Amino acid sequence: MAHDVDLKVRTKKFALRIIKLYQNLPKSGEAQVIGKQVLRSGTSVGAQYREACRAKSPADFVNMMGGSLKELDETAYWLELLVEGEIVPVIKLADLQKETDELIAIFVSSINTSKRNQGK
Repeated sequence: MAHDVDLKVRTKKFALRIIKLYQNLPKSGEAQVIGKQVLRSGTSVGAQYREACRAKSPADFVNMMGGSLKELDETAYWLELLVEGEIVPVIKLADLQKETDELIAIFVSSINTSKRNQGK
């Protein structure tokens, strides 16, 4: 249960960091287009995780966690574009990219554990 609360807090902090990133992006067209994408995907992770915490069944949980994982993967992609498109220096996004990767690992592990437990 404490794990759920920690992950709720962590995904909310992640969303707040994404919002701050968006607010500080250059005003160029490409930065704003990518920024809106990363804003949408990055802020939906925590909302979908909270929904997964209220799942009606283990299969429902796995499905909802898969949605959060999809949003994390998409967020990772948009962050890569911001760096590789030379819109934001890598140094400014390194910590956020690391957090994205860590959350992906946690969500993959949680989904796999839940799937294993379903088989028992």
